[in-house]
Amino acid sequence: MARLAIFLDGDYVEKLARDEFGVWIDYQKLVTEITACVALKTSEPVDLLRALYYNCLPYQSNPPRQGEAERYASRRKFHEALRNLDRFEVREGRLAYRGLDSNGQPIFQQKGIDMLLGLDFALLSAKARITHAAVVTGDSDFIPAFQVAKNEGISVWLFHGPQFSRKDGRSTYAAELRKEADERVQMDAEFANKVKRTQAPMG
Repeated sequence: MARLAIFLDGDYVEKLARDEFGVWIDYQKLVTEITACVALKTSEPVDLLRALYYNCLPYQSNPPRQGEAERYASRRKFHEALRNLDRFEVREGRLAYRGLDSNGQPIFQQKGIDMLLGLDFALLSAKARITHAAVVTGDSDFIPAFQVAKNEGISVWLFHGPQFSRKDGRSTYAAELRKEADERVQMDAEFANKVKRTQAPMG
């Protein structure tokens, strides 16, 4: 039996859902669909060890500006709801403020997400806890984590968005990341329809 861990780049998942498909994601459905995809392509039963979700809580000034505290509290409630799902864990990085862009909009940078995901990848791979890893992301920063897992004999599956974004025409994933994966699954409108939720989530 295949043993699977699922790694979810939360910011990537939610941007795809919003910008490409216009839906909200039901994470329980998403994990179930990814597991089913792996089982179908491997033609063997799949046991889900754990799904891990990586994202940052909203930035808060000191003291918080208008609306920041409410957004922070709402997002924290959403993360707590995810933690209550079976075999689901949440890993939180932090947002760093990097000034304003040319339009006067704040620039934020995620910190710690790639390190957290890479560490989980390495630990689960080295201890032979899994045989397959499914990752939903488009970020080339995760290439070292892919390489670590593959060196340990783990089959690495990349679930990614369309090649070209309908929002700005750019690719939704790094080509180098896709090349590094053992298996690739493009999440299209049909896939999104299977994992959407009917009500807006908290956060």
